[in-house]
Amino acid sequence: MNRHGFWGEVVKHKTLLLMLTPAVLFFLLFAYIPMTGIVLAFKQFNYAGGVFGSPWNGLDNFRFFFDSGDAWRVTRNTALYNIAFIIVNNVLQIAAAILLFEVAGKWFRKITQTALFLPYFISWVVVGAIAYNLFNYDVGTINVFLRAVGMEPIDIYNTAAYWPLILVIISAWKAIGYGTIMYLAAITSIDTEMYEAAEIDGANVFQRIFKITIPNLYPTLIILILLAIGNIFRGDFGMFYNMVGNNGILFSTTDVIDTYVFRSLITSNEIGMSAAAGFYQSVLGFATIMLANWAVRKYDKDRALF
Repeated sequence: MNRHGFWGEVVKHKTLLLMLTPAVLFFLLFAYIPMTGIVLAFKQFNYAGGVFGSPWNGLDNFRFFFDSGDAWRVTRNTALYNIAFIIVNNVLQIAAAILLFEVAGKWFRKITQTALFLPYFISWVVVGAIAYNLFNYDVGTINVFLRAVGMEPIDIYNTAAYWPLILVIISAWKAIGYGTIMYLAAITSIDTEMYEAAEIDGANVFQRIFKITIPNLYPTLIILILLAIGNIFRGDFGMFYNMVGNNGILFSTTDVIDTYVFRSLITSNEIGMSAAAGFYQSVLGFATIMLANWAVRKYDKDRALF
């Protein structure tokens, strides 16, 4: 395209480009420009030299991270939690969307949809406070009830084994509404003639769900899973930190890469090692989504991201 043609297109689509500008600036300022800080993973950072003036130290930050003994634990926890979130959340979201679609009552559908979506807007700080009031050993609602019925209280904040189940349940509670809306939109776009033909052929509701609805959700499901896989090594810092805090007793099952990086910065001020852990996290995420997209392309090229 020649220069005149390029500027002609800009003028022609100036309204759309103007609407796009805030998003472009956001990603430029908060995603692309900060990527220059990746060099910190290979430097011995000092405040006098700054990002670009600090001396290089090769792979020492990575050696420090892997020799600490924490790398495997935080990587395992991050990946396993996200795999559990992907499976549980998508299953519940699809089930809720199908249920809402099949329910005949319009008002019931709207009220239920609103109730499911409401937790999505609740801050993790508030959720963490609610959890503390539920699980606290001395005055938590659960333990007050257990004592009232003559049972032993449960020391949840000092028992790491409880937390994988707790975090998966809370994540599903927070995410179910948002995903349900996306799947419900996909279901409502399915050609109604397919359902009408199935009814004429005598198909019951379960046959319609498993033969028509779920197969037609595959494209949406694949895209959402691919996008989620891109973040499979990125923990939800807001959730993990507000639910667990700096409780070292629970780190064996709740410490993820993001909370580890934050704690390293706060406690030891190891900026280089924290940058190395963040870079390691990004490489794992990039490799995972490339591998997942390659697998989808092998199965069905039209359903891959690229």
